[in-house]
Amino acid sequence: MLHLLFDGRPWFRPKKRGYGSGLPIAWQGWALLAAHVALIAGVSALLHDKPAMMTIFVILAALAPMPLYRAKTGGG
Repeated sequence: MLHLLFDGRPWFRPKKRGYGSGLPIAWQGWALLAAHVALIAGVSALLHDKPAMMTIFVILAALAPMPLYRAKTGGG
C-alpha cells in the first residue's frame, strides 16, 4: 500500500509564475489538499471561542505539510 503513496512520481505541477505548488496532478495530491483543508477547518472549528489560540494553531496547521508539498512537486 505504501508503494502507491510513495512511488516517486510528483503529486503537484509546478506553478508557471510565483512560489509554491500548482494544482494536484495525482490522486495523492488531491487527498493531501483535502486533508490539509479539513485540518485547517477542524482546528478553526474546535478553537472558534479562543481566537488567539485558534490563530496560532491555524498557522501551524497551514505550515505543517509545506515540506511535503515541496517534495512532491514536479520540477522543483
